[in-house]
Amino acid sequence: MKPLFKAHNLLFEARIDEATLQARVRTLGEQIRARYTDKNPLFIGVLNGAFIFAADLIRASSIPCEIDFVRLSSYKGLQSLGVVQVALESKIDIKGRHIIIVEDIVDTGNTLRVFCEALQQQQPASIAIAAMLVKTEALQHPLQVDFTGFEIPPDFVIGYGLDYNEQGRHLPGIYTLVNNGDK
Repeated sequence: MKPLFKAHNLLFEARIDEATLQARVRTLGEQIRARYTDKNPLFIGVLNGAFIFAADLIRASSIPCEIDFVRLSSYKGLQSLGVVQVALESKIDIKGRHIIIVEDIVDTGNTLRVFCEALQQQQPASIAIAAMLVKTEALQHPLQVDFTGFEIPPDFVIGYGLDYNEQGRHLPGIYTLVNNGDK
């Protein structure tokens, strides 16, 4: 039986364990190191969900770099709001810099599309996206994710920084919604 976790009134089941996640992060770190050695990239982690992935990915890439964070939000509970909200903006000048956006999950792609368009106006040398999870079936906007951890179905997931109303971020693996709490 797979491990279960209850967040508020919802039940979640383990989908991707910690060892599998960490192995994939190491692989992504190697890919980033190969592409960005001697380029001093700026990692921009998207809060709150990507903070764990960003820390692990930067350590796995083991190259000189900088990090900053932004807070982008388009979800409340289980539902997408359809509007991207920016609560924190980066204060670092990105003109001519190689940017790696670190995102926990790409769902519809709307949040990253809006954010990438805003970054492009600041004339970076390049923009790449690293996402731990990509819901390919849910994408509504063409989006190039350069470093993908795992492609998953359009299920609601928590763990490894992802949450349901602030619960479950601490889980070392990825958990999928099993029921809506009615059982």
